[in-house]
Amino acid sequence: MNIVNTEDALVDVPGGTVFVRQWTPEAVSSGTPMVLLHDSLGCVELWRDFPEALALTLQRPVVAYDRLGFGRSTARSGLPSVNFIGEEAEIYFPAVRAALGINRFSLFGHSVGGAMVIMIAAALGAACDLVVTESAQAFVEPRTREGIIAAKELFQSPGQLNKLARWHGDKAQWVLDAWTETWLSPAFSSWTLEPYLSKVFCPVLAIHGDLDEYGSLEFPRRIAGGVKGPSQVAILEKCGHVPHREQQDKVLQLVTSFMAKACLG
Repeated sequence: MNIVNTEDALVDVPGGTVFVRQWTPEAVSSGTPMVLLHDSLGCVELWRDFPEALALTLQRPVVAYDRLGFGRSTARSGLPSVNFIGEEAEIYFPAVRAALGINRFSLFGHSVGGAMVIMIAAALGAACDLVVTESAQAFVEPRTREGIIAAKELFQSPGQLNKLARWHGDKAQWVLDAWTETWLSPAFSSWTLEPYLSKVFCPVLAIHGDLDEYGSLEFPRRIAGGVKGPSQVAILEKCGHVPHREQQDKVLQLVTSFMAKACLG
């Protein structure tokens, strides 16, 4: 029987504590952990069964955490700065890594988490074995803004914010505002991953759905084309912004195959 053990913890970071969950296969083989970074409205629980499936498929530990202000982590008062993606790479991820005693690692980032894992790999260099971006933004394009504006309007409907509150409690409005107000801010309009891509030397797999409402196929192409290590673009047909939920088996297959090519399987 395939058994995955889970362990929850709260770890200290600048500004509060963050909630962490680890999934470890009972018969785990050697291998560095895969750390997941969630999207703009996400948290550990919203990964659903994907982390366990990933741990079983890869036969290695998987770690996910609620970024500060999300899920079961400490609430934040002010909105994130326009450098919040870089701050995750420079401040919060290193604090989580140190608290968990992680040396080497691989990364999987969904949506803005995908931008974060690129910046983490750029900052921490040789400690990062491999990166998977999923539906990651590489810059701010019109489709990104249009998708966020549409979502912001949707959340004005009665009961919609309650869906976020299920996962984030009384932090739900902050979570929504942290996404919409930051990304739609004129000060954020020039944000790009461009300066960081050339600093990534590990293998990078860029997964993207062809129906992604928050970004065109230029995003994965820009990511894979800009990094200095081996890279691969994987476009999933008839797939939107959440491939690990919409086409989980395909995502698991892609990650497993890519890691094997990188001699990390």
